[in-house]
This record gives sequence, structure tokens and C-alpha cells, in this order.
Amino acid sequence: MRASQTLFLLLWFFCIYAPTSFSTNVTYDHRALVIDGKRRVLVSGSIHYPRSTPEMWPDIIQKSKDGGLDVIETYVFWNLHEPVRGQYNFEGRADLVKFVKTVAAAGLYVHLRIGPYACAEWNYGGFPVWLHFIPGIQFRTDNKPFKDEMKRFTAKIVDMMKKENLYAPQGGPIILSQIENEYGNVDEHYGPAGKSYIKWAGSMATSLDTGVPWVMCQQADAPDPIINACNGFYCHQFKPNSNSKPKMFTENWSGWFLGFGGPVPYRPVEDLAFSVARFYQLGGTFNNYYMYHGGTNFGRTSGGPFISTSYDYDAPIDEYGIVRQPKWGHLKDLHKAIKLCEEAMIATDPTISSLGSNIEAAVYKTGSACAAFLANNNDKSDENVTFNGNSYHVPAWSVSILPDCKNVVHNTAKINVASTTSSFTTESLKEKTGSSGDSSTGWSWITEPVGISKTDSFTKFGLVEQLNTTGDRSDYLWYSLSIDLDAGTKTDLQIESLGHALHAFINGKFAGSGTGTKNKAAIKVDIPVTLVAGKNTIDLLSLTVGLKNYGAFYDLRGAGITGPVTLKSLNNGSSLDLSSKTWTYQIGLKGDFGPSSGSSGQWNSQSNLPTNQPLIWYKTNFIAPSGKEPVAFNMTGMGKGEAWVNGQSIGRYWPTNIAPNEGCTDPCNYRGSYHASKCLRNCGKPSQLLYHVPRSWLRPEGNTLVLFEETGGNPKQISFAIRQIESASSHKSASPLPHKVLSCFQGASSNRAALDEAIVELDYQGDPCEGVTKSLAVEASCA
Repeated sequence: MRASQTLFLLLWFFCIYAPTSFSTNVTYDHRALVIDGKRRVLVSGSIHYPRSTPEMWPDIIQKSKDGGLDVIETYVFWNLHEPVRGQYNFEGRADLVKFVKTVAAAGLYVHLRIGPYACAEWNYGGFPVWLHFIPGIQFRTDNKPFKDEMKRFTAKIVDMMKKENLYAPQGGPIILSQIENEYGNVDEHYGPAGKSYIKWAGSMATSLDTGVPWVMCQQADAPDPIINACNGFYCHQFKPNSNSKPKMFTENWSGWFLGFGGPVPYRPVEDLAFSVARFYQLGGTFNNYYMYHGGTNFGRTSGGPFISTSYDYDAPIDEYGIVRQPKWGHLKDLHKAIKLCEEAMIATDPTISSLGSNIEAAVYKTGSACAAFLANNNDKSDENVTFNGNSYHVPAWSVSILPDCKNVVHNTAKINVASTTSSFTTESLKEKTGSSGDSSTGWSWITEPVGISKTDSFTKFGLVEQLNTTGDRSDYLWYSLSIDLDAGTKTDLQIESLGHALHAFINGKFAGSGTGTKNKAAIKVDIPVTLVAGKNTIDLLSLTVGLKNYGAFYDLRGAGITGPVTLKSLNNGSSLDLSSKTWTYQIGLKGDFGPSSGSSGQWNSQSNLPTNQPLIWYKTNFIAPSGKEPVAFNMTGMGKGEAWVNGQSIGRYWPTNIAPNEGCTDPCNYRGSYHASKCLRNCGKPSQLLYHVPRSWLRPEGNTLVLFEETGGNPKQISFAIRQIESASSHKSASPLPHKVLSCFQGASSNRAALDEAIVELDYQGDPCEGVTKSLAVEASCA
């Protein structure tokens, strides 16, 4: 029997996903997406392929399916795929085709959000920086150079998917695509040219003939036939711009992103489930979690300004690919309950009625099918309500789901899943026997020169803006100036910068730093310095921490030391403005030892390891921790910089950037409207200490770790953090029906008469033993 079942599954997979497979017709009407002539209630989740690795994809996608998802959504990241104009990258984490095929192999659909503007807390919003330098270009408006480039890239992605037979009409998994992204939030700033641009974008997308519907989120005037959809923490009140379009939720934010210097945001699952249930209650048929798995911002060109390397997002599947409980399990139960209502939901529109103050019922009823949602929108008081002659207890800020209009199978505030706690064990870095380096520490190092050290430096009158100068080829830009003084003096060096951080050196010695924040990138510093008689060298290292990714005209937001730069209160009481002097500039660092470890002769290992010094490269060889559990580096002791393992960048690290002491709420009351700063953890601590190292990047031994330390640290304090299987805690709330009963309900739902006889309405405020007895009776009747 098992062999025949396996053969059947293999044949089924071949028939569905082989290039010669049957086509799938995807359209829509006012209620839902229509797949092969049938309306569907769909649950979707965002997984961004470059924020994990190809080796992680199958497990993450399978866990998404096990959690009740039908669809996997991802952006397509233009700057990842075309870092240089006309030179493409679709390998490794950028293998978009492989990712889509992996989703297909799991039996799930795909929503491909081509954009190509993504936002996504991604560097430059996903645009390649070379786009900025095309003559006459203006981003995201009715501008021919921009539209030509946007159409060229969008068409390339569509053509690539078509060649692999990945659109639904070809038998593939892609049932939706998106063009543009959240333009409605900024379009008023672009005026009439923005309106005509959106019409052009819709027309351009549909002309590519994908055979599937296109979506624009946050775009109230999305032109027909483009579906306009909603993003936010809640979208139950959202209405499409046409009575012929379905109600879609493209981004239901499962948490929020972490920024360097901030506390860790999280969203209670009771509130997230409330948002989802309210959306389906009031006519929605497509909900997408942003994110379902957040992942990691590997490399310096992933995260946007001050965005941490971790993009965990408090998602149902955490950064390391482990399910987060109770969030994953509670949402899984919710999805089961919603699917029980699908027959009624796709047949008709809901009938909405009030059952009292802040109590709202929605009923889907047609023929023999009936489903109801009872919502208590009060954020303080539980309510007992009467519906169809029966009494129901509905907790504050919750939705009860009745797939037969009689029996509650799920309430969004009642969790029947054990919580789990994140657990890491610490292991020291073990040096490979016989490796090069200081025998006492295992580390070798190279000092990065202060100031100008490369032959491609250049001089220019005045101060330059950083992005236009570097083209984002590096985080770093040196500004160097020599001045002569008749006598030595103590003075203040005043510097103004557009951001994101800077370090000042006087005559080769570190003098001071300045750092912006996620909310305010600009910097003003006043650094006391001592100058000598004669020649003095002022070297300023300006750096970016990801480029702007959101807002109107964000591509014009600058960076770097644009001035003024002033020496205040010299010996004679005067001030000297240095801004208009002739400066020497150098893009990037002399060392480039991250992707390659450099020749062994360059690395110093013959003296004591220098620590707590700025501008230094470190290298060590190490043995990978045994086992298969996820691994991270605990960067305690380091300042700020970037790390590479075997040539792969694990991203920027910044453990010295500490979150404010105030504002955290752990635990957090889920009742009431959620916002990004409502529920916070980790106040007064480093925003991020642990930095994910994918197992696939590690060898059993002979691994190389390279660091560029910018401000000063001690690499001997770095250790491994090994993710352990989480242990369940006893904290869970009562659920309307146990898991077995919910499964029984699902199995018996086709026999509505027998089910009505078997299930007795449970009184959750009554005798718990009586409730258990009734539940067992239900199980017995379905056995």
C-alpha cells in the first residue's frame, strides 16, 4: 500500500509541475481569485529567497505548508539580480527560478511581486544604484529613462518565468504578480506625472501576457484590470476600488523590523489572529503574512538605513528556520477554522449585523452551507452574546469562528498551543590544529591605514555628497585635508553630515565619532582636538549603513559630510571654515580581505594581538560546531564592522549600538490596536548580538572568519551561539475545541446532519469537566 501511495504522489507531482503539465486558469471576481473556475479562500506568507539560503528553502517552505499556507509570496530584488547594468546574477541565494520551483515542489502557489520597487527594508528599496546615474532619470514617475529600464527588467523576469513554464497557465505555481509597490503612500508628491506613471505601469505589466492577475498594493486608483490591495496591521475595513475586484491583504505585518539602536519589536499572536479573522469576516479571501519567515540581511547591500542584520520580524518561522510557538501553531489552528468556512465564504457575500456595542456578526449562508464570525471589538471587556438563539462568550478583542453557524471551533484570543522559549548554548571558537596565526589566540590581523592609501584617490574643491561619489561601491569614503598653522592650539572640530556615521582622525590619531539613527540620519559633532604648529592632517571617514529605501524622491536623499566643517576658537579667537578647501578623497578601504582572506604574508601573527583599536582586520580559522542545529556568532566584545565566513558576508555587526532603557513592555497586552512601538523587548541592551551563519556555509573544519572592525573591539570574546530545540512552557489559554475535535469537525463537515447531532455547544465559562466530557463525546462520534 505504501509503495503504491508513493507512486501515486510521484505521478501527481509530475502531472502538476512537469513542463508538459496541464494549464491552470486564474482569474478573479468580486469575491475571490478564481482558479480553474472555482473561487478560493487563500492564506499566503512572505519568504524572501535571498534572506535565507537554497539549502534552507525546502524546510522553510514545508513548515509554511504545514502551518496552513496555500501561497508563498516574495519580492524580486533588482539590485541583487543586476548589480551592474547588463550583468545578471541568478545563482545561490539569487536563484529565483530554483526558489519558485522549490515552492512548486511543496505543492504551493506563488505570488511574485516583481515591483521592481520593493521597499522591504532593503538597500535602496531594491533598485540598483547604477540606475541613479542614467542621464535624465527620475525614479517612479512618468520619466522615459526610468520607464525604459523598469520595463526591461520586468520583462526579463517575466520571460525567465515563462521559459521555465512557471506561470499557472503553463502548469506552474505563479498565480499572481505585482507591479509597483505602495506608491499610493507617496504619489501625491509626484503630481500628475505620478498618476500617468501608474496607468503606464499597469498597462506595461498586463502587456507582458503572464496569464495571471496583477496586483498593486496601497494604490487606490490602480487601473483596471489591476487589483488594488491593502497593507497594514489591519485591513478589515479596506474596500477595493471596483465592485469587480476581490478584497486582498498583501501585507499583514506579523511583527516589525529591528533597527540598530532600537529595541526588539514583537506582535502578540492573539492580535495578529484577530486581524486575520476580521479580514476574512468582512469579505476578505486572500491574506498574506509579511513576514512568514523573515530571515537575515546577509551582506552590506541587503538592509536599508540602520536596519539590523537580523530580519526576524517576529515571524511564525524565525530567522533560523525554526517555528515560533505559540504564533505558528495558533495561526495554523486559525487557518484550519477558516478553511472550514470556505464553502460558504466563496458562495456569497457576508451579511453583517450588530449584536450589541462593539459586537459584530458576519454570516455567510447559501443552501446548506453556513459560516459565521462573531467579533468583539472592545479592547477591554469580554462579552456574552446571543446569536441564532444560542449564547456565546467572546473575549475582548477577539473573533470566534463558527463554520456551521452553531459551534465555535476557534477563538483568536484562546491559544491551545504550548509556548516555546528561544534557547542558545555557547561554544568557544575552536582553532584548527596547525592553523596559522598567533598560537595563543588563533587570530592574525592587518591594520587598515588612516586616510588616503590608494592610488585611485582624487582631489576636489569643496565637500562631496557620498552616494554620488561612491555609487555605493563601499560603505566608506575618506575625506582628507592638510592645513598649516603658525602655532599649536586646542580647538573644536565641528562637522555636519547627512549621515550615517563618521570618524575623525587628527594627524593619524583617532579623535572622535558621530552616529545618526534610523529616525534621524543626519549628524552634528563637536570634537575637541589638539593641533600642532606646522602641518596638520585631518582625515574624516564617512560611512553609510544601508541606503534609503522608502518615501517620495528617496533616491535623492544624500549621505556623507556635506558640511560645514569648521575649526572653532583658534588662538586668536577666530574660526576657520574648511568646507571650501581642496579635499582629497578615497572610495573604500585599502584592504579588501573579506571575500578573500588575502595572502598569508600580509597577516601579522608574530606579536600580541592588538585589541580595542579602530580600523583593523582580524582573521582566524575555526572548526564548525558539531550537529545540525542553526549557528550564530555572538559578537560580544566587538564594536562595529562587517564579518565574512569562508568568503560569504554574514552582514554588518554593531553590538555596541544599545537600545534605549525605556519603552519596553514584556509581556504586552494584545488587546487594542497594535502599532510598531507598542510591544518592545530588549531595552537597555544591544539591538543585536547574534549573527546567523548558515550551516551550508560551514565545513567541518578549515573555516575562515574575517572581520573588519571599524571602531575597536576584542575578537577573542567572540563565541558560537548554537540554536537549541525549544522547550515548551505550560502557558496556554483554553481553546474552544481541542485539536482532535477540530480535526474531527473538519473530517465530518461533509456530513452536516451527523455533525449537528454529535456536537453540543460548549459553555467555556461553565464546568471544565463538563466541557471535556462533551468534547470526548464529539471525538467518539467521529471515531
